[in-house]
Amino acid sequence: MALVRADKKGLTQRQFAQLGAVPPEEEWLANITNAKTRRAYKNDVREFVAYAGLQNYGELRSIARSHIIAWRKDMEQRALSASTIRRKLSALSSLFDYLCERNAALGNPVDGVKRPMANGNEGSTPALGDRQARRLLEAPPADTLKGVRDRAILAALLYHGLRREELCSLRVKDLHSRQGVMHFRIHGKRAKIRFIPVHAGAQRMIEDYLALAGHRADLEGALFRPVKNNRTGELDRHLDPASVYRNIVLKYGLETGISGEVSGLCVHSLRATAATNALTHDSDIAKVQEWLGHANVSTTRLYDRRKSKPEDSPTFRVKY
Repeated sequence: MALVRADKKGLTQRQFAQLGAVPPEEEWLANITNAKTRRAYKNDVREFVAYAGLQNYGELRSIARSHIIAWRKDMEQRALSASTIRRKLSALSSLFDYLCERNAALGNPVDGVKRPMANGNEGSTPALGDRQARRLLEAPPADTLKGVRDRAILAALLYHGLRREELCSLRVKDLHSRQGVMHFRIHGKRAKIRFIPVHAGAQRMIEDYLALAGHRADLEGALFRPVKNNRTGELDRHLDPASVYRNIVLKYGLETGISGEVSGLCVHSLRATAATNALTHDSDIAKVQEWLGHANVSTTRLYDRRKSKPEDSPTFRVKY
């Protein structure tokens, strides 16, 4: 029976042939949905290809474990951080796993290559103390649109542990009621959706902002928007994640002096603060994992600092 194309807008014979000839290396990269991860992994693999002196990706099939070990030693000599080396090895391992799936490689040469130890006890992102969090939250002025918006944004970050990309992608309709409780509908990594109950204090600040900004009825529009745009004048778009750091977290961190107290203050610090605070107040770690959108509970444990409370240190038991 002859095959009949119902839709004339389908693939042409040339397009069909071209897609059939796509190298598995490019398929692997295209299947990584997160843009940042895709860009980092692409650069990592390119770096290895250059290091090994390969002329094309097809020569990856000839790579042995000894080549991977030599690359790892080269990275160590360049004093790259343990986390960077681990990521680069993970990128290469992910590629070879895919090649094995496609029968394009006989094995994964990265398997068995020892990776630098990661800090499994505590994450490197600094978390704020309770007083610092309150100072930061109260820093924006309460009598301007930007100040009201910034308070709402800081509350969304500090009370819910959102990633800045998740915060910036929120639409007005993503703030809605479920079973009588207001929730955020979060678009997380790997296209996963999760629902987070909204803290009552944060909800008040967000509603105050929406009332003042006047876009509560624009359900499809961005929840948090610019208050001015000198370049195009458009104010109905989503915030740039970089501006959340530069114009909100860094700005008020400097104004309150918290940036001087907390080395490395960044947007992720507010996520670390929320997670650490929830765990300190006896939240179940599995619930916190789901709340944060972590794929693995080992990542959530990096925020669990209950065993390293300063007040429990032997330092304060020493007496002379």
